[in-house]
Amino acid sequence: MFKLERLSLVIFDMDGLMFDTERLAIWAWEKAGEDFGYKITCDMIVEVTGLDARNVELYFKRRFGDSFPFFEIRRRELEYFSEHIKKNGVPVKEGLYDLLNFLKENSILKAVATSTYRKWAEECLSLAKVKDLFDLIVCGNDVDKGKPEPDIFLKVAKELNCLPGECIVLEDSENGLRAASRAKMRAICVPDLKMPSKEVQNLIYKQFNSLIEVKIFLEEQLKKQ
Repeated sequence: MFKLERLSLVIFDMDGLMFDTERLAIWAWEKAGEDFGYKITCDMIVEVTGLDARNVELYFKRRFGDSFPFFEIRRRELEYFSEHIKKNGVPVKEGLYDLLNFLKENSILKAVATSTYRKWAEECLSLAKVKDLFDLIVCGNDVDKGKPEPDIFLKVAKELNCLPGECIVLEDSENGLRAASRAKMRAICVPDLKMPSKEVQNLIYKQFNSLIEVKIFLEEQLKKQ
């Protein structure tokens, strides 16, 4: 049975979990694809959510062929995305700041594990004024194998000297939830664009509708100790 005193570390995904950026990413990918004559759909972006750039490239080349100019389109997508958040700010999910403060007050380590490249991840975290609230940030280009492989989560735990069994992972994507399960960590799902399949539901520890509910759950567990 879960016991809060064994919880040493909470690992946060970024896009779709902390920030309501997945819908914005879909718009940016669709627009960038149109610029190069490719029809990139919402369903495609949902399917690659949580994957690192290398696996996203492989996915698109399977769909469109080896001539698909992945890096050019991705660069254009990031330009659209960056322009939007610089103008409008990063849309932060409700409950994030309260959850981070709760973990700090209870001396629980906090880390980010995102498939996004470091430069872009740190820009988003800084704009949202949460970058300095985390004990560690690990990004997609910091590991050889991205989600759904467990490498990124295991790297976080190792660098913060935590056992996998003492870690909770907060994720919205199926690829991230699979990675957390393979890392032997407790995966909490907070769905964003897509509800997890039955297969993935069998891998997760809990599922909540928001980070507000995650905080309430952890508070209740703490009171039981």
